[in-house]
Amino acid sequence: MAKQAPEGLITALDIGSSKVSAMIAQKGDGGELIVLGTGQRESRGVKRGYIADADATEAAVREAVEQAERIAGTNIENVWVSFSAGGLVSDVAEVEFELGGHRVEQGDIDALLQAGRESIDPAGRMVLHAQPALYTLDGLTGVKKPLGLHADRLGVHIHVVAADGSPVRNLGLCVANAHLEVKAIIASPVATGMACLSEEERELGVALVELGAGITNVSLFAGGMLVGLTSIPFGSADITDDIASAFGTRRAQAERMKCFHGSANASPRDNHEMIDVAPISAEDDASEGTRITKAQLIAVIRQRLEHLMGEVQKALVELKFEGPVGRQVVLTGGGAELKGIADYMQQALGRSVRIGRPRGLTGLPEAHSGPGFATLAGLAFYAAADPIDLRALPSVGQVVHRPRGFAIFRRLLAAARANY
Repeated sequence: MAKQAPEGLITALDIGSSKVSAMIAQKGDGGELIVLGTGQRESRGVKRGYIADADATEAAVREAVEQAERIAGTNIENVWVSFSAGGLVSDVAEVEFELGGHRVEQGDIDALLQAGRESIDPAGRMVLHAQPALYTLDGLTGVKKPLGLHADRLGVHIHVVAADGSPVRNLGLCVANAHLEVKAIIASPVATGMACLSEEERELGVALVELGAGITNVSLFAGGMLVGLTSIPFGSADITDDIASAFGTRRAQAERMKCFHGSANASPRDNHEMIDVAPISAEDDASEGTRITKAQLIAVIRQRLEHLMGEVQKALVELKFEGPVGRQVVLTGGGAELKGIADYMQQALGRSVRIGRPRGLTGLPEAHSGPGFATLAGLAFYAAADPIDLRALPSVGQVVHRPRGFAIFRRLLAAARANY
């Protein structure tokens, strides 16, 4: 029988278009995250990141969490949930005021963050994140701890991620119906970046491409934070559908063909390797079917990849991911497990590409260590870090400390990609 959850337990829940996965972890004595249990179920109620069948999604959530609980030997009550549907927007709000040269006090920082909170304009969307990323002192950016330093002007860059409200509420409702408390709903790119990007990559500039089953998120990190993102409404499941349609077989068979025989790169010997294809009407895989060459299969895969890479390239251009900053791309998500896709993507984009896998977790099962589980791992890292969120600050009337010399207040809210 599972025991009650101990203090400090973290449960991550990634609800995707192809799978629902759960992870229970706990901080070790040295601050490391130790995985206690994981669970996974097929996702039948999610399409393109959106909830399409609440009952099916709720059932998958229950089963994935219960599996993780059995392995961990404990019961959990709350979860950190990912959100990966389209409609995500990322901006940076900048707030600054005059200090008159005195030392920065905690009251100054509190009032600055409060002013930042009041300055956020989500334009009708739901704010998922509103976090102080970096402080500025007299125009010097990248200051992490301004407390105690002298300055004439103190400012802060606030990273804001917002999404359309209804899809977020539907996601939270499915989790609540599974009798779980939602600690927070985290934008997938924010979580994934914490799992497979180094601090130096985030500082120097890197693009993160999450190739999921139903959606591909393209995110730009620079200056240590997420500064822009866009979503492409198709993913690796579309490759599976193309295979099923091209060769008249079932999706399950097409998925196996993609995983075991598929590749993003072609070679001359592919014309000689034959693959058995069961017809879509067959009751089992042993039924009479057709035979195709591996080259035919790869041709179908590459046709979809060409379309996808064109959209990714367009997204990178729109995010102004170019010049010295635009050299490194990290590919993650379940679609990143396709054989040869990193090499193919590197040639197609003309940029250095590596596969991003979750790292830094103790006891992570090998089955959950691939790029398809980077978001799940990132949720655990995010929960362990528990960053400041300006939405949790008190209202203006509750702020006690006000900064001296609060003479000039200005706010700039624009896509941070314009600054890079």
